[in-house]
Amino acid sequence: MEAATASCLNEGLAVTLIWFRSLGFAALIVLVAAWLHRFLSPAFAFVLLVVALIVAVLYQASFVSRLTAWANLPRNRPLPIGWGIWTPLIERLNRVSRQQQATVTELGSELERIHAAVDRLPDGLVLLDRYDHVSWSNQAAQSLHGIFGTQRPVHHFIRQPEFAEMLQRRGGGAQTQRLQLNTQPGRIFELQLHETDAEHRLLITRDITDQAKLDAVRSDFVANVSHEIRTPATVIAGFAETLLSLDLDDKTRREYLSAILRQSETMGRLVGDLLLLASLERAADRLDESAIELQPLLESLVYEARALSGGRHDISLKFEGPPRLMAVPAEIESAVRNLVTNAVRYTPDGGVITVSWRARDDEGWLAVHDTGIGISTEHLPRITERFYRVDRSRSRDTGGTGLGLAIVKRIANRHHASLRIDSEPGKGSVFTLRFPARRLVADPPAVPADVESSAGHAPTVNDPLLPLAEPVTR
Repeated sequence: MEAATASCLNEGLAVTLIWFRSLGFAALIVLVAAWLHRFLSPAFAFVLLVVALIVAVLYQASFVSRLTAWANLPRNRPLPIGWGIWTPLIERLNRVSRQQQATVTELGSELERIHAAVDRLPDGLVLLDRYDHVSWSNQAAQSLHGIFGTQRPVHHFIRQPEFAEMLQRRGGGAQTQRLQLNTQPGRIFELQLHETDAEHRLLITRDITDQAKLDAVRSDFVANVSHEIRTPATVIAGFAETLLSLDLDDKTRREYLSAILRQSETMGRLVGDLLLLASLERAADRLDESAIELQPLLESLVYEARALSGGRHDISLKFEGPPRLMAVPAEIESAVRNLVTNAVRYTPDGGVITVSWRARDDEGWLAVHDTGIGISTEHLPRITERFYRVDRSRSRDTGGTGLGLAIVKRIANRHHASLRIDSEPGKGSVFTLRFPARRLVADPPAVPADVESSAGHAPTVNDPLLPLAEPVTR
């Protein structure tokens, strides 16, 4: 408010000053003519007065003409120099011109910064005019669509029929279309068309390949879970309905109840594996690890495998590596149990299953070798995906959930280990967990008797890394 008041006062003072200077200039001419009238003839004094007025008018007209020419193209011409009554006006125009130039420079710099920031966006931006010609585009759009120059129809660069149909639709707010661009094979993009005003539209191109893959994985996961649960649920419902509707003898009733129990156990294992996998994915990167005594753990798991096999397989343990491993005990037990259980399920009667632990190639190798049915090469890249099965019917018959190897892979990743799968159809498979050397823990070195007796007790020694053993030939 105060600034506006001061500006009005300055404007009034400037106008008043121009009027006073104009009147003063006219009075000066009249006084000079009157003074000359005293020394010269009246006619000659009058002629001088008229000539002076004509010169003054011509100067003012010339200055007004030059000022008008400057006002038409102020950036291409310098401001004309004036004197007398024009001095305050020229000063004011000079001040306004400097302010305008500073504003234009500031706006230009701001616009350059905005353009630089927009060019760094990963999304492509294209401004279209009312005829769908390109008015402006950022670097991402130029790279994605091959756009160059302006005032070219955008459909010359994006030639998909779906996009052409989207361009023809006007009104109704934003439009969205998913498609693959010819310039970016294998990628999926989402094109959004927004109407900014009656004359322009903004086209936004966004790479949604990862999001589309995630949506597909989520959809497949829901479909697989529904399918895996529906099968045992259907069996349980069928047997339960039969038990309720028919009068069965004790033997048949027990068979039906046994079938219901088996299917319910399958659903229980499925839910348990899902919960375990979810807990592994939610777990923090920091592990609650400790030094695991591997030999008793592996012996216990081999004993469980023999009980599951029921004498149908030859199951053995080869322990040749360091005695302890720095890891989360429950997770390592779960991973090895899944591998051993799979070996029992997919190895025909009379087959051989070997669980081994050794140090090799600067790593600790925990392997499960079987002489089972094997896995074809085309299945190996996807064998650790959730619910992926080489033989669905056989997996269900043996009680598998399709999540075992996915759990093993996740546990391996959490321990910075790798899972290697070597398999040949008809000859068997080898699943190997390779742990880095820093997780291998050896026994402390033996303390000589004389040192122990002199000290009174054995010194505490931090467990060093075990020197790696010679490679073991399969």
